[in-house]
Amino acid sequence: MSGAALPGLAPPKPIPIRDRASLVFIEKGRLDVLDGAFVVVDERGVRTQIPVGGLVCLMLEPGTRVSHAAVGLAARAGTLLVWCGEAGVRLYAAGQPGGARSDRLLWQARLALDESARLKVVRRMFAVRFGEEAPERRSVDQLRGIEGARVRRFYEIQAQQHGVEWRRRAYDRGDWDAADIPNRCLSAATACLHGLAEAAILAAGYAPAIGFLHSGRPLSFVYDIADLFKFETVVPAAFKVAGRSAKGQPLQGSVEGVVRRECRDIFRKTKLLERLIPSIEDVLAAGGLPPPGEPADAQPPAFTESPSGDGGHRG
Repeated sequence: MSGAALPGLAPPKPIPIRDRASLVFIEKGRLDVLDGAFVVVDERGVRTQIPVGGLVCLMLEPGTRVSHAAVGLAARAGTLLVWCGEAGVRLYAAGQPGGARSDRLLWQARLALDESARLKVVRRMFAVRFGEEAPERRSVDQLRGIEGARVRRFYEIQAQQHGVEWRRRAYDRGDWDAADIPNRCLSAATACLHGLAEAAILAAGYAPAIGFLHSGRPLSFVYDIADLFKFETVVPAAFKVAGRSAKGQPLQGSVEGVVRRECRDIFRKTKLLERLIPSIEDVLAAGGLPPPGEPADAQPPAFTESPSGDGGHRG
């Protein structure tokens, strides 16, 4: 009947995010709800129960199918569903982010709109990225210019180390094959990092579009956060693969595919998921504006690695 209460017990109150496990990677299985429980059925018909209400995020890798009932249960439990590539190296789509808390979005927007707060956030990003304080009395635009010069120099150093002929960063989104191999490797690598950073931003309840150093793009904040880790992760991986290609060494598949696998392994080795959300909170707190009130169920999630080092339990 329309408006009638559903049979059975009322759904339990969602577990506070601070009390949840980080995430689960699921691949090659079907997510469904059986007897009121969230389960994964693999290709052999083996069922594995997933405590969806005790997780921050479910990362759905290739080969995963999801039933309507499973999506509904995840939404009621406040668990984010993210459709991604293997090991999270690409983010294709995401469900309800971060419990849909507007206070975090409003705080992020206030920080971005306040010129003084925005500059403080950008300065903190500079310090995290380069390991030193940003120069005094510089505007956001000036810091962006300093950052750009350092990035270009880092590309040149990496190219020299790996024996890659490097001209400049140049690519056409509409004509992928027109770019040279080093640029294609860099584009593939940064796409992997952007997918992982966007998943973390959504799980924490923030907006990918509201950036600080970057602005005016749908993924401005994703670029901000990804850049904090770019030098230590994906850029060296991209030039490593480009160098192997330049030396004529055999590659297992396309250069882009090899780059993505290299990034996957680096993300696991460096436990990047474990570090992303604390870094987001750190740079935003540098803005100096009071954060939103923190009721018991609104603590930011902390991604933690499983003992196997795979970024989380695997379904």
